[in-house]
Amino acid sequence: MIQIGQINTLEILRESEHGVYLIDAEDNQVLLPNRYVPREFKIYDKLDVFVYLDNEQRPVASTDFPYIKLDEFALLRCNQVNDHGAFLDWGLVKELFCPFREQAFKMKPGGWYLVRCYMDEKSERLVASSKTNRFLDNKELTVAEFDEVDLIVSHPSDIGMNVIVNGQHMGLIYKNNIFTDLSIGDRIKGVVKKIRPGNKLDIALGQIGYRNIEPNAELILNELHDNGGFLSLTDKSNPDAIKDALQMSKKNFKKAVGSLYRQRLIEIKDDGIYLI
Repeated sequence: MIQIGQINTLEILRESEHGVYLIDAEDNQVLLPNRYVPREFKIYDKLDVFVYLDNEQRPVASTDFPYIKLDEFALLRCNQVNDHGAFLDWGLVKELFCPFREQAFKMKPGGWYLVRCYMDEKSERLVASSKTNRFLDNKELTVAEFDEVDLIVSHPSDIGMNVIVNGQHMGLIYKNNIFTDLSIGDRIKGVVKKIRPGNKLDIALGQIGYRNIEPNAELILNELHDNGGFLSLTDKSNPDAIKDALQMSKKNFKKAVGSLYRQRLIEIKDDGIYLI
């Protein structure tokens, strides 16, 4: 079946005045307009094409791939606005439409917006929505604590930065866990630091690999995240100071710090240890 909004691998069936017709395994056909037809080809050659609806709502194929596909998120630029909504540059000749009802904030030409591409059930066409939270659900989580996850920076809040987790869930990076500049639309790696009541996800930045870290090292990492990426403890610190701060012996502290240092997760300086 030819999938609208996705990359399809199809065979060249026949030529026509307007291009070539492509066919799938179920004999469904779609036109590849002349502008996208390869200079050299043979009947039954296979092509990877993106399929969407043209201005007359007919399926059409393109060898140009868009910046966003069906059920994906991306940061797109608004090219123009009319009485019906905004038109976004997604890398194809026909722009991606975002109706006013799907705009979290009124879009303006030249602005950049994080949107989700979805299929409008009434018109059966691909449209965009900047109301991204409505496509996310934390009722049934597909992640666990300490899992590495893919993140898209969504929008700031008073306590940190909201992120989209694995394209499915909502998460939050607290301000004291942010050690670099983040912008809406950034794609970064992170770790599920904690799952709070209500399946709220606390996220830490970086690829930490918690599952390969001993418990004491994991405890130090958590303390670093909670203290702005710094602990004023070293191998010269008083054992009582280490015990009061981390509830572990100086021997275990030195072993854990050594493990983190070898994995290049921390930096050791005269005044303490720093999260990288």
